[in-house]
Amino acid sequence: MVSPSRFLRSWIWIATGIQALSVLRSSDVSAAAFPSLINATIDDIRAGLEGGMFSSVDLVAAYLGRIDEVNDEFKAVTEINPDALDIAEALDAERAQGKVRGPLHGVPILLKNNIATLDKTNTTAGSLALVGARPPRDAFVASRLRAAGAILLGKANLSQWANFRSSNSSSGWSAHGGQVMGSYVENQDPSGSSSGSGVATALGLAAACLGTETDGSILSPSHRNNIVGIKPTVGLTSRDLVIPISEHQDTIGPMARTVKDAAYVLQAIAGQDVNDNYTSAIPDSIPALPDYVAACDADALSGARLGVPSNAIELFLEFFDTAQPEVDAFVAATRTIADAGAVVVQGTNFTNLTEWANSDAETIVLRADFITNLAAYLRQLTTNPNNITSLADVRRFTQTVLPGPEEFPSRDTATWDQALDPVSGFNNSDPRFFPSLQENLFLGGEGGLFGALDRHNLDAIILPTLFASGFAAIVGAPVVTVPLGFYPAGAPVTRNSRGNLVDTAPNIPFGFSFLGRRFDEAKLIGFAYAFEQRHQIRNRVPPLVVPKTEVRKG
Repeated sequence: MVSPSRFLRSWIWIATGIQALSVLRSSDVSAAAFPSLINATIDDIRAGLEGGMFSSVDLVAAYLGRIDEVNDEFKAVTEINPDALDIAEALDAERAQGKVRGPLHGVPILLKNNIATLDKTNTTAGSLALVGARPPRDAFVASRLRAAGAILLGKANLSQWANFRSSNSSSGWSAHGGQVMGSYVENQDPSGSSSGSGVATALGLAAACLGTETDGSILSPSHRNNIVGIKPTVGLTSRDLVIPISEHQDTIGPMARTVKDAAYVLQAIAGQDVNDNYTSAIPDSIPALPDYVAACDADALSGARLGVPSNAIELFLEFFDTAQPEVDAFVAATRTIADAGAVVVQGTNFTNLTEWANSDAETIVLRADFITNLAAYLRQLTTNPNNITSLADVRRFTQTVLPGPEEFPSRDTATWDQALDPVSGFNNSDPRFFPSLQENLFLGGEGGLFGALDRHNLDAIILPTLFASGFAAIVGAPVVTVPLGFYPAGAPVTRNSRGNLVDTAPNIPFGFSFLGRRFDEAKLIGFAYAFEQRHQIRNRVPPLVVPKTEVRKG
């Protein structure tokens, strides 16, 4: 295990002969104008690298310094890749020889700690059970990033097992990485499960991050940390060697500070993979993937038909009685969208919303998939020190490391207990599985998101991000969230169900989501970009702590 604190405080820049520095402060920044890394875009970084303002080695050093400054407080990063500086040096050498692989060449990116990499970092889903386990190769999305020239800086912390263990844990907690803290309020719930990816992106600890989502795990930490998140269509990005929950709902997507940055990362990781047959569903009518970066068009909202499912907003307000500021900001934003030339259609309701709210089909699908899909992942490991081969093994390990960092029984294993129940539990090859899957497809299809899109001839559905994920999750549909606003002064302070983190309070961010049909990412990215260019809310409130380390030329 390579912990950030141990690695960062002992680094030596042998390869380039640069003197070791534990922290590079803002006073060291080159006189040439360059944005702070908390705001620097991938285009800014490309221009800096191409213009010789700094090297990729300099850039990695700066991000390592920023992580060193704040990670003890936020615990956003679980491990640092000890080879990151060497990789940066090699990519600098390629650039010097005229070889540039693409816009991500020499750009540092963090991966959520359930995305396997065949390097010196662990891939654990936050569990000590998988420390020391080794995959046979990089996950497909990790290999795509490497091929694009990105530097895999390390692993971002997460809600353990992607929030699929306990009924009484907290978002952002894992035995491997500790408790992630949100980036805007003291003791803020970071939301999850891509909690570390959200906080690391917000604080500028990498140029961007990868997250994963089953239902809300990219969207929720993105909106609570004031960043952009793209939850792709299931099948657009391969899940190969990503620790799974559900083959029917899991997807991997970018988390970034701008829509265009997220589009750059999505462009690099999307595509067909023989090791994930869901990627074969990418439409044959697309001879090549859409150009997601070119989709960032400031005029994309002009003429678009965007629907508001009023019954969904009303339903969620019954459950989230403190969320009125998010709805008020959403309503105001629809006027901005209309001013940009979009047609906002009210009352595009989800016809089977009540049945969706009362259904347990999604839970049944996820439990059954998890039993099967986790075992399939574990079978591929080439090294498995704790001989973990099944969900039953994971539960046994978690419950017997007492009174250790797995924190059982304080954080229970209720989700697994239900999945493994000898009477009611089953895997996804059981005949009892298929009716629940079909129920999901109806409730998210004709009875939900897809039905509303089709009946009203819409280009997208729009919702406050707090309410958005579930409708898309059960049918594998894409969603893009962008920053919308912050809870106002005087907003009540509420805490999470465990009582240890602040859920809502003044200055906590929230987002605006665009939901669409499968493989409509380019369209949604265009809408999100056009809205982002008009709204420009992200810098209105600074994070709780802003790292001082900035990039300098070595």
